Parts: sequence; C-alpha cells; structure tokens
Amino acid sequence: MKALRFYGMGDIKLEDIPLPGHVPDGYVRLKVLAAGVCGSDIHNLKTGQWISKIPVTPGHEFCARITEIGPSVVGFSVGDRVVVDSRANCGACDYCFSGAGNLCRKMGFVGEACDGGFAEQSLQPIHRLLAVPDSVTDEIAALSEPLGVSLRVLTRLSASPDAPVLIAGGGPIGGLAAILLRELDRRPVYLIERNAARARLLEDVCGVIPVACDSDAIRAAMGGKEPLFCIEATGNARVMEQLIKSVGSGGRIALVGLTSGQMPLSTNEIVEREIELVGCSVFQDEQRKAIQLLERLSPALHQVIAGPVSLDQILEIYQESDRGANVKLKTIIRP
Repeated sequence: MKALRFYGMGDIKLEDIPLPGHVPDGYVRLKVLAAGVCGSDIHNLKTGQWISKIPVTPGHEFCARITEIGPSVVGFSVGDRVVVDSRANCGACDYCFSGAGNLCRKMGFVGEACDGGFAEQSLQPIHRLLAVPDSVTDEIAALSEPLGVSLRVLTRLSASPDAPVLIAGGGPIGGLAAILLRELDRRPVYLIERNAARARLLEDVCGVIPVACDSDAIRAAMGGKEPLFCIEATGNARVMEQLIKSVGSGGRIALVGLTSGQMPLSTNEIVEREIELVGCSVFQDEQRKAIQLLERLSPALHQVIAGPVSLDQILEIYQESDRGANVKLKTIIRP
C-alpha cells in the first residue's frame, strides 16, 4: 500500500509498503477515507521533536472505515465509519486514571508514537475509535480532532457570556475556535492574522473582525475597550508580547500555539495586572463533543478546507504549508 514514511529530520518519503498484517486482540483494520495535515506534522519534519518511533507513518487527524476486527472487539462492526482519537496515552498513570489523559505522564500521539493515517490502511485499538454520524462527510469528520482541540481551548478560556474574544492566529486551531465562538453564541470575535487572504476567508465564513497586531489598534477596533479573553494560537514571541500589552487587567490568555524555542515574557506586567496564562493541551472529552457539532458546523467547515488531494500530492502539501501558502485552514487527503 502507499504510505508516507518519516525517517528523521527532513527525511520523509511516499513509499509502497506491505499492508498491515495480523489484526491484534482489541484492534481493528481501517481503510483510511480522509486525513488532515496538521501544523505538528510540518514541525516534526523540521525537528523530529515529538517523534518516538522511526520509521513512522504520520497523520493523526483521520476518518476511516472498519474492514476487519480482531478478537475481543465489542461495540464496533465491519463497515462502521470512525475517527481516531489522536492521543496515544498510557492509560495507566494517575492523570489517565483521573480522566485527564491529555496530561499523561507518557504522552504520545498517533503518527508519532505509532503509525497514523497518511496511508491506505491503519491498525488502531478500539479505545481510540469514535463513531461518526452518517450525516457527516468523511472530510468534515476528519476535522473532529482539531475541532476537539479548539473546543478544549474554549473550555480552558472560560470566557464570560457574550464577552468579546481576541484570537491571535487564524490557522486551524485559532480559525476553528473563531468558527465555534461565532456559530455557537454569536459573540464578537477579533482576529489577528498576518495572512490577509485567510483573514478575509474567516471574515466571510463567520464574521470575525480582523485587527492589526498592535495594542492601540486592538483597543481602537474594540471601541476603546481592552479584551479580557484572548487566545494565543501562533507560538510567536512578538504576538504574545502584544497580547500581554493588550489584554485588560485581570484578563485571561489561553495558550495553544507551540514554539520550537524559548519565549520571553513580561512577567512584571503579568503579576502587576493579574493576567492569567492558561495552557491548553489537546483535549479530554472535547473530540467526542466536537463530533456532535459536526453536522451543525458543516456549512462553515466545508468553506475552510482544501482538497481532497491524493497521497501522491502530500509532499507538495507539506511544502505549501511550510511556506504558509495555504489560505484554507486544512488540506484533506484521500489515500
């Protein structure tokens, strides 16, 4: 079968490899129907930061159909359509036992610790599978993973009802958070996004208000007021500095953007103005909740995805994503 294989920093190849063999106890064989390219896939190609198995097939955002079930499998049948929970956590540590599997002490991810969905087939344990409603297309179902991450961000942000939210970064997580905020409660959403075409896309799709990455410009756009709830989805030090300057005293910034280096912070300002910084890691039960929203959000989500494209085009998609050339939030692959 065709599969994308990661061998190390900068070393990735589309290859023909043997089909996955015997289906182990508690596992199923999946025919991959649609998969999304994530920013972490691009980051791993550059740094290998989160890869713990080499070679490995990347891809942790995918929808698939069950074609074979292993022994002891209950609750799923051949022909069922599912999405895969991206968390390859241990299931045995104190965090996993308490329901906080996103904080697992041995946290790993599908496509990094085990083979993922950038292939024609995949073997996955049933505890990672979530059923997909018939009313949702394969491409939209593949968005349940990043949509679950965005829902986790909103859970952690815990913005007051009707309060405006400032989002820095209109990529997949920031953009999906904007769609959620606008579609679910129509609150005002302001967006910092350097890709003007992407900012216009989100403005057209869900009515966000683009603003410059400048504290004076942000206050002017908000009628002289300061935002009390912000989302940092870029991992950029300059953007983070501007958010700290722009957020109102007592405000909260939810951090989901990842950086490959160190980020200096204005700690005096954070202390003196009691600014809360809240980390957001993957999700707990939010992917399951995201699946329940997919049908409602489908009209908006269809407008922000590109493709589908074939596995033969995936290396080109990697290069375009690395250059920031994609206007749409997500490119979908059909193996």
